[in-house]
Amino acid sequence: MEKFSRKKRILCFGDSNTWGFDASTGERFSESVRWTSLLQEAYGEKVQVIEEGLSGRTSVFQDPLFEGVCALDYIHPCILSHSPLDVVVIMLGTNDTKERFRATSYNIAQGIVRLAQKTAKALEAQENNCVVIIVSPPPIHENYRHTEIFEAMGEACDRKSNELGERLATLIAQHPFEFVDASHIPMNTIDYMHLDEEGHKLFAQLIFNKLESLLKK
Repeated sequence: MEKFSRKKRILCFGDSNTWGFDASTGERFSESVRWTSLLQEAYGEKVQVIEEGLSGRTSVFQDPLFEGVCALDYIHPCILSHSPLDVVVIMLGTNDTKERFRATSYNIAQGIVRLAQKTAKALEAQENNCVVIIVSPPPIHENYRHTEIFEAMGEACDRKSNELGERLATLIAQHPFEFVDASHIPMNTIDYMHLDEEGHKLFAQLIFNKLESLLKK
């Protein structure tokens, strides 16, 4: 990141896959594993990577079972508290597929774009321009149906998750946001909806490549 004339700040805003949930232990992956930490390691001291992951976080949906997980309610103070920012990476949508929200894949994409719009609005107070990157998360595999997580998630999560990338790409084309499709990165083989150690490596490289391509423009 030699092209940066000062230390840049990258906010990584997401759910449990940004927090670093380890499905094999039910705890958090160490800093040596999490994709946010790997991104920090790749850039070194010239960049500050800010982790803003929360398990269960949704884009715009209020969860009747868990308080404080709606990103739309939190994004404005989050942006202000971490300013100044140069890049905001938003990866949400996995929790939005839960059956209890009764949202289509198109509705989920609409919610993520609405969140990005609110993010951009909060960033207007900054003097510098900040890039907002929307990431379509790795999709939930159909085998989640055979795990304990199925009862909590409900039906059709895999279908909606697999449709999300195309929905987002179509909607984002109408807005000044950058887009990354992570649909090729597999989830783990435990609950089929969280990244494993290899998945964190692949995802970190994907985001690094995207950032590098933006810097060359």
